[in-house]
Amino acid sequence: MPKMKTKKAAKKRFRVTPGGKIVYVHSGLRHNLENMSSKRKRQIARPHTLSPHARDTVLRLLGKR
Repeated sequence: MPKMKTKKAAKKRFRVTPGGKIVYVHSGLRHNLENMSSKRKRQIARPHTLSPHARDTVLRLLGKR
């Protein structure tokens, strides 16, 4: 059986922490920032962890399972 290839789009968007959590950065910080509140921009800018029910899907895309 051949090796499973990593989906490059997923590789660019997600990373796995040493503890096994999946971290990603929200979209929406490229343009139209003057219409967004400062609080919203701060919340979007920090990395977020993926919900557990989507974890298996992303791990499969990353070639980890």
